[in-house]
Parts: sequence; structure tokens; C-alpha cells
Amino acid sequence: MSQTDRLYQYKALFKRKRHLTKEDILKELEISEATFKRDLDKMRDTYHYNIHYDRFDNVYKLNNDGQSYELPGLMFSQKELLSLLTIQNMITELEPSLLGPKMQPLQERLSEILSSEGLDTKSLTKRVRVVHAGKRRLALKSFQSVAQGTLERKKLHIHHFNRNRNETTERDISPQQLIHYRDNWYVDAFCHKREKILSFSIDAITACDVLEDDALEVSQDDIKAMMQSGYGIFGGEVKNWAKLKFSAQRARWVQFEEWHHDQKGTLHKDSTYTLEIPYSDERELIADILRFGADVEVMEPQSLRTNVTTALQKAAELYR
Repeated sequence: MSQTDRLYQYKALFKRKRHLTKEDILKELEISEATFKRDLDKMRDTYHYNIHYDRFDNVYKLNNDGQSYELPGLMFSQKELLSLLTIQNMITELEPSLLGPKMQPLQERLSEILSSEGLDTKSLTKRVRVVHAGKRRLALKSFQSVAQGTLERKKLHIHHFNRNRNETTERDISPQQLIHYRDNWYVDAFCHKREKILSFSIDAITACDVLEDDALEVSQDDIKAMMQSGYGIFGGEVKNWAKLKFSAQRARWVQFEEWHHDQKGTLHKDSTYTLEIPYSDERELIADILRFGADVEVMEPQSLRTNVTTALQKAAELYR
């Protein structure tokens, strides 16, 4: 049992009994007096637990200044600390300039505890690598304001650049939830200009002010129905189902992928694979189909098949 794991036992002992003799502790934990001394130093210096010896009563007490007899702070085993450090490193990698400063105090605290266990945290973090693909640059101020409004439940006044129409509009929105999707950040929000739930790419928000007005609340069930029914980042009510047939070679990967939580997959005797997924907007779906080239065929619906065919023909024209 590691020293960190053993601290759980101290917590249990002091929870059952407020005053403990040294003999009681040594017997319960089956440790030596030298180990007990090291544990006390660790709890005092690393975890800031104020356990002191009462010479008059010849017992050890948890000095909590009249508070409940629960050891302060969080206690983690060595495995849990390693997991936390790994997760913390991955979160920081998602958006270093945005999340890094917020995570720094936690990182320092975890590093301190792990270092006391003889583990090199710098070497550990080098073993986790997050690879970004298609990540767009994000303004720090816009992200922080959107995050603040979302968490504090306040309306936002934003300037939003619409790439399709190549124009910027101003509008008030009530942010509902932040979405990290394919290396980019979005916010699902009730748009008071359009009077419905929309998804805004945060990198397209060129200016953002947090207003004093409380955000309009939309139930999670309604958000899920409006924003998570269709395929990908484009929400909305399902309008159609796509039926895609993948080659036997590509099926080795695709059969294990989740494109949509309501998808239907069939592996055929010839090792080809058919995937059926609902969608409300075909733009992102077409882009994903095109990346598989000749390894996928759109079977249904005909409208989607026609649009993919047109896109492939236009692409082929560039190489003639």
C-alpha cells in the first residue's frame, strides 16, 4: 500500500473515533512507528491536515477548530492523482491560452503531491499528446465572455460573422451550453433576434459583452431535441436518413465508429458495411462522405446521392 493510499485509512480512523492513541493507530494500520511519523509529516506538510499530539491525554487529535471531524481537502490515491494529472494535461492541450491559466493552480498542487511520491510530473505530461486537426484560432476575450455568460446565466450581446453570407450581424443571445466539437468551440444559445435555438461558432464571434439581464432558460430536453437530433454540429429536426455503403476494406474502421447516437449499422457477408444516420442539414455530412472517396457510396436518399455526385464531378474538373 502506498503512503497516499494509506491516508484513506487515517481518514476512516478519525471519522470513527475523535481521539486515537499511537498504539491504536499502529495496530489498526499495521505500520511501524517510523512509518507513522513519516505519515504525520506528509499529512501536515503536503495535505495541510492539522493532526496534533495531546500530551495531557496521550492521544492524537484532529484539530479542526470546532468544525466537523472530517479531514479537510480532497484525498486521492496515487492512481487517482495520475488520472487527474493526465486529464488536466489533456484539457489544457485543448485550448492552452484559454484553459491553461485556469488549470495552473490545480496542476501545481497535483505536481506537488505526486513529487512527494517520487513521481516526475514533467515526464508524465510528456507522455500525453493531443493532435489537433482543423482547429481554428480563437480570440481569448470572446471565449472568456461567452463562457462567463454561459456559466453565470447572463445574456450576451455579440457581433457574429456569418461566413456563408460574408456579413457581420449584432444580436442578443441567451447561452445554454458550450460545445467542443472537432477541435473547435461552439455555443448553443437562444437567439432573441431569430427567436430560436442556434449554434454559434465562438471563433466567429468578433465581439461579445456580458449583459446584466438573466439568460432565457431552455430545458435540456428541448436543446437535445433541437440541436442533437441531426448530424454533426448542424442541429434541427431530422429531415431524412442517409444510407451509406462502405467498402470491405474501409468497413474495418467504420463499423466501430459512432457518427450519430441513433445510427444503424449492418455488416454484410461480403464484409461491406451499411451505415444509416439521420440528418437535418447535409453540408457537414457531404463533407464527411467525400473524405472517403471511392470507399463509400450513397445509397439513399436520391437527393443526397445527387449532391454528392455533383460535388465529386466539380472536384474531378479541377484535375482535368
